[in-house]
Amino acid sequence: MKTFKLENEPKIESGFSTPEHYFENFLERMMQQLPEEKPKVISFFQKRKRTLMMAAAVLVIALLIPQINRSLRASKELDATTIENYLSYQSNMNQYDLINALDTEDINNMQATVVLEDKTIEDILATNANLEHLLLE
Repeated sequence: MKTFKLENEPKIESGFSTPEHYFENFLERMMQQLPEEKPKVISFFQKRKRTLMMAAAVLVIALLIPQINRSLRASKELDATTIENYLSYQSNMNQYDLINALDTEDINNMQATVVLEDKTIEDILATNANLEHLLLE
């Protein structure tokens, strides 16, 4: 195969060339062709910006209200099992300290009427081996 060297070959002239003094007054000719007035552009977003902002604010508030209510309600209310577990496992209070700390009104509010049949009481006493403990309390 014959080696091909680009520098040794005759160069082909391009058929395109710039006219004489073309770039000297190019800016002036281009400015003359441009329109004098700028067209008025009204953006869709700018036209409805206020409406979109109000809708976004209403949507954010509507989504936050249930979250705020849920967090406020959860922080104020403790269920009975949580309090009972805390008092029985985490606290150093025994039942006598608890009774002494409560007012008579609190004790009356806690009293509940429990209706037990005689058969139920007999079953509990028969199955419980620690009968003396139940009688002392």
